[in-house]
Amino acid sequence: MSDRASEWDKYVLGLVLFLSLLIGGGTASGLYTDTLIEVGAIISAAAVLSQTSGQKIPQSVLWLLIFAVAWLILQIVPLPAGVLIGSRPEVLLGDPSLVGESGFRFVSVGVGRTIECLLYLAALAAFFLSVLRLRTEQVQGLLPFFLMGVICNGLAGAIQYSLSDDIVIEGLLPFTITAGLFANQNHFAALLFVSIPFVVYYGLFRGHLVSGSLGLVTLLLLLLAAGSRAGVLIGLAITVLSIVFLSARSKVRGLSVLAIFIALSVYTIGAWTKIDADAIDPAFGRREFARTTVEGIQDNLATGVGFGNFQKAYQIYEKEEMIFKKYVNHAHNDYLEMAFEGGIPAIILMVLYFVTLGIALYRIRSDPLQKAAFLSVFFLLIHSLVDYPLRTEALAMTFAYMNAIIFHKGFSDRLAQKNKLIEVDHNGDKLFVPIGTSS
Repeated sequence: MSDRASEWDKYVLGLVLFLSLLIGGGTASGLYTDTLIEVGAIISAAAVLSQTSGQKIPQSVLWLLIFAVAWLILQIVPLPAGVLIGSRPEVLLGDPSLVGESGFRFVSVGVGRTIECLLYLAALAAFFLSVLRLRTEQVQGLLPFFLMGVICNGLAGAIQYSLSDDIVIEGLLPFTITAGLFANQNHFAALLFVSIPFVVYYGLFRGHLVSGSLGLVTLLLLLLAAGSRAGVLIGLAITVLSIVFLSARSKVRGLSVLAIFIALSVYTIGAWTKIDADAIDPAFGRREFARTTVEGIQDNLATGVGFGNFQKAYQIYEKEEMIFKKYVNHAHNDYLEMAFEGGIPAIILMVLYFVTLGIALYRIRSDPLQKAAFLSVFFLLIHSLVDYPLRTEALAMTFAYMNAIIFHKGFSDRLAQKNKLIEVDHNGDKLFVPIGTSS
């Protein structure tokens, strides 16, 4: 009874993850659905973190989160105007009336949006840290909640694509649903391809090869139907790497892997046809967004313009001939956008995260679930070069969960414990005893 009662933290966090995949597909600011997810994540995490746990949080990751939160807080603290004058254009110095007498300014040119981003980061960090405090088997137990969210999105997408190519759903959520349960078809595609390594993991290591293969085929077909060029390419690449990367330690060999690669070859033909049908980059597209954003980064390199204020600051640097009825709300490159909003501190934090992630790769090479999580994170980061998937609550929570799998110490501790055991013969019986213990 006590073991069953101790599982409440897994179910609470699992429900938060599942809920984020159901209602967290919007990209607009101020959505009440995002607020519900964030409040739920913070409350759930507070309950989990208040309990004693034998799992330790890696210090490097903890300090990285502390510095990230500290920088957001500093952006909404009034600072002497002399600190900012000369480090950014005068038009972006802000309104001194917001803090009373002149002489003080905020780093953020839009304090409200930065506070919203602070809540967003706090919810993700709390969820991430609480998963790190779970036992290893509980972390694995969260995976079905994630896969159920993917299945719900896949069913919604399949129904939409079976009815029409351009069906949209309005009124169900505070944003217009265009693909699956997402407002953006590219973000729906991102959810599909980040789930591929876990489907391969289930097929190769959990004894569900048939159902895993069917799930993989379904995901790839949905990626083709979604029409995201980046999603199609990444889906193909992540499938190949998942099979190669994960099958090295799997019992599945020979004809099974060969059959999957033959199916992927057929998929490649369809993928190429889909990509060739559209122009890769129109004149008014990501290249122009990147050029304008880089110009803004150069003028605000020291501090940035404040997280959440890309749209407001971008308009200052936009060329007159590039102003249309549809405005640019994101840079379609998360790294450039974060550098624009956070300046040098944000760039340093991104570099430190990449270094920490690279170091973790050497530690997780023996655990298939951690390797699957690493592949998903890696390709989500690649997708962030041409889009803004992490600005969506559903994908951000997924990203936090996958990072928790990667950095969870329980997996390496479990492997180390296994390596300390050797098989010895004791009076004709087979026993496993720690190395260095007399028999």
